Amino acid sequence: MASSDQPPHSDQPPYSGEPAALSALRRKPDRGGDRAQLDDVLDAVLVGTLSTVVDGWPWSVPLLFARDGDDILLHGSVAAGGLRHVAQGAPSTFTVFALDGIVVAETLFDHSANYRSAVIRGVPERVADEESALEALSDRLIPGRVAETSAITRKESAATLVLRLPIVDGQWVAKARSGGPGTESDEWTGVIPVRTVYDDPVPATGTEIPASVRRLVSGA
Repeated sequence: MASSDQPPHSDQPPYSGEPAALSALRRKPDRGGDRAQLDDVLDAVLVGTLSTVVDGWPWSVPLLFARDGDDILLHGSVAAGGLRHVAQGAPSTFTVFALDGIVVAETLFDHSANYRSAVIRGVPERVADEESALEALSDRLIPGRVAETSAITRKESAATLVLRLPIVDGQWVAKARSGGPGTESDEWTGVIPVRTVYDDPVPATGTEIPASVRRLVSGA
């Protein structure tokens, strides 16, 4: 469902060294989306997968992330060799996927899924202001939490690698499917909606739940 193909609307050339085969969406081109659809899925999903090649071997790691305008913010430990490799200029892909529904059809062949997906290609780079980037990432995950905590220390910042992956025209694809089965039937067919929800927080210490956590759980 997710694809490494390029959306048909883009007329930008691929970045230097990119195989031309990656710049054309050939299967289900009607599912290709625009920049608004790309932003929608990036803002709806909290985890994506960063992939590259290290010493001739494929390397992938799931990461929490945040979209900040035209950048995707990523972070991890400076001890992570794969992340250091990416930070040194390795071409990479970042993929996200949201499952919105299971589509039940009459035949197994016609079963499908409603989804939103995105693939962004490029070269991640270290951010100039790591503290601001970490705060933006934290507030994306738990809005308002940064104001409730102490500032990031130099030691913490030194132990963290913060990257930005620019969202560049011609180097991304957004795809989506919605609706019911593609074939008619006298049998029951339909869609089983799928969604992510927050349950009641489980305390580890203390008694007072922070306001940011209460808002997140309540959906405010």
